[in-house]
Amino acid sequence: MRIRFLAQTLLATLVGLSATAQTVKVDPKVTTYKKVSGISGNLNSIGSDTLNNLMAFWVEGFNKKYPNVKIQVEGKGSTTAPPALIESTSQLGPMSREMKNEEIDKFEKKFGYKPTKVAVAIDALAVFVNKNNPVKSLSLQQVDAIFSKTRKGGAAKDLKTWGDLGLTGDLAARPLSLYGRNSASGTYGYFKEHALFKGDYKDSVKEQPGSSSVVQSIGSDRFGIGYSGIGYATSGVRALPLSDEKKNGGAAFAASYENALNGKYPLSRFLYIYINKDPKKPMDPLTREFLKFVLSKEGQEIVVKDGFLPLTAKMETDELAKLK
Repeated sequence: MRIRFLAQTLLATLVGLSATAQTVKVDPKVTTYKKVSGISGNLNSIGSDTLNNLMAFWVEGFNKKYPNVKIQVEGKGSTTAPPALIESTSQLGPMSREMKNEEIDKFEKKFGYKPTKVAVAIDALAVFVNKNNPVKSLSLQQVDAIFSKTRKGGAAKDLKTWGDLGLTGDLAARPLSLYGRNSASGTYGYFKEHALFKGDYKDSVKEQPGSSSVVQSIGSDRFGIGYSGIGYATSGVRALPLSDEKKNGGAAFAASYENALNGKYPLSRFLYIYINKDPKKPMDPLTREFLKFVLSKEGQEIVVKDGFLPLTAKMETDELAKLK
């Protein structure tokens, strides 16, 4: 889900806003996690590759407080989360997109209630180029014409070379080398819906098994361009400011925390963990405490450390209310 609806007033609660995630600070009003007694057992997490590193770091931090707890993490793509929750092979379903209606319907048919969606971090889904590429910014309409063969964004022509994007010299005639995710990925689906305007990918997009491999490929390919979560940025790539020709006067905005919160960066999204919470029964204490840790100051500091963007205190309060 895009988070353009976030009120500007949220910004007043934040400190240390910056153009890069590395200097973002967690809202000081986010609660500090307090360890409780009697927490033990095992959890399985199956889902998003984008969230894979974050899940591993959260598990590591949680285990320091509860060394007898075992949590296994598998991140092959958001599409794998709903079936795992439905089949009860996992208790945690990380997803970089919202569940589709048909996925929710299957879950509800099995259990008689809907899955619970908990927002755990913010991502500015980035369009990356090689660090040596001089292109300054792109519009969503250009992004669509680069990656999509249907161009539902309204671009007049297909964009095939770097010269089509205004570059000169030896780059001008070079074809765009496209990198993306596979169809099991929530990032693949989100990018298709919001950057390709629900259009179809070009056959020339080189599908990668994970977010990290997309960025690594672009870092080693001077002519590469692709998309991935901002948390996977490396020194070998550069995230391009993006614009929407129909909004904000066509101005381009960087993939920053401030622009994610105020909705000016057009590919902002929440990252989620879905759970199976029966509204008629007490919530499993282990699952609840893990999610409370994730939403806490310590958990959100891990979000920043991993290069993603933290929830505000207001968001934390809203998500904690779902765990009661």
